Amino acid sequence: MATRLFRTSIYTLSALAVLTGCTMPAAAPGDPLADKQSPGPSSPDNEIFIYTVYPVFGKEDVWEKQVGQFLKKKFPELTFKHAQWDNPGRQYQDLIAAGTVPDIIFDNPGMNYQRYILKNDLQYDMSDLIKKYNFDTSQLNPAFMAQIQRLSPEGKMYGLPFMSGEFVLFYNKDIFDKFGVDYPKDGMTYDEIYEMAKKLTRVEGERTYKGYQQHPGLYMTYNQLSLSPLSLTEDKAELSSPGWKKLVDNLRRFYEIPANQFTSVDDFPKGNMAMTVHVSGKIVQWYEQNKNLNFDIASMPSFADAPGVKAQPNINVAYITKQSTKKDQAFQVIQYLLSEEMQINYAKDGNIGALQTPKVQEAFGKNLPQMQGKHAQAIFYGKNAMPPAARAPGLTYIDVPVHNVFQPLIFSESKDSVTALRMVEEAATKAIQTEKAASQ
Repeated sequence: MATRLFRTSIYTLSALAVLTGCTMPAAAPGDPLADKQSPGPSSPDNEIFIYTVYPVFGKEDVWEKQVGQFLKKKFPELTFKHAQWDNPGRQYQDLIAAGTVPDIIFDNPGMNYQRYILKNDLQYDMSDLIKKYNFDTSQLNPAFMAQIQRLSPEGKMYGLPFMSGEFVLFYNKDIFDKFGVDYPKDGMTYDEIYEMAKKLTRVEGERTYKGYQQHPGLYMTYNQLSLSPLSLTEDKAELSSPGWKKLVDNLRRFYEIPANQFTSVDDFPKGNMAMTVHVSGKIVQWYEQNKNLNFDIASMPSFADAPGVKAQPNINVAYITKQSTKKDQAFQVIQYLLSEEMQINYAKDGNIGALQTPKVQEAFGKNLPQMQGKHAQAIFYGKNAMPPAARAPGLTYIDVPVHNVFQPLIFSESKDSVTALRMVEEAATKAIQTEKAASQ
């Protein structure tokens, strides 16, 4: 994170960068804030203001191509305004200060629901609208739905899943061919990939071939064991369980292979890395960086005692704000964006939607020449790990820096796994108490 992601969705999801404060600039003509400086008049009844905290829509032309043009055709009676969070002066605090609360927000729930949606009292339970418009949620990815439901101890539906960034295993065919190792297949375990990594990590003259790299922060944040870094019942961090040690030990063994020290997963396009795990959006990005790279993908490895279980959802959620006076129109917009028609459109451009139907999966990457010949079905192999259960009401939220376990504590300071986890846990618990005291 910040990015952690993300960002990625696909992108990376290190994905969703922490939103920082900035000075509100003068609004440009046509900007969503141009006609609504605080206190300002309310927006027209037929105007829907959509706010995205989703990197793939960071450029207005991408938004227009993948979403905007379709909304205009489907809802000719409505007008749409769109703002992206990373544009100057367009972050949560800026919009709220200007009195321009959006009708619809697209954001990552794991990272920003408590930090921004809940903190600013923007949350709205969409349950009645789901019933009113007979929206069938059963075809949506169940792990995506679970992540939303578990954000609310009361089981309220504060949003609907929209898109995701799925993690996959990338592998360089040329390196496998060079060393006579069979290509990875869907459904392999970390133990099997570890044995491959040992065979593929080589030093030949001045060239080092790394067998396997995986981003420790993303690995921990979206962990396949459904572990929460925060206690579900108390205001403290919780990283001292056997599950967390198992998680850390599993990855650190890869980096203890001689010559396979962690560098960066984004070194993969350079051609000296045999395997890495990252979000599927890297298929396009890495191809553009090295069009001669001979690579393909397989499903990300899983734990032997949890076969086929991949990372927790790295999703983007559609929220309707409590302050919106156009909730019905806003819901109909979201409902359309989750239709098979629209989800197929997203899939063709390499986006992973929340709707799970064969037609949507088959459409993945059809508009992208970079995807041709790639094993795209690896993206849909297996099931997402379920997110941790909801925490008890009233507990303090902080973003636990789980990446610190590996860097600096393991990589730079050679701490053992238990010590590294304990140190991050203690620091996070102190941060919770500081945050709690400051809010009282």
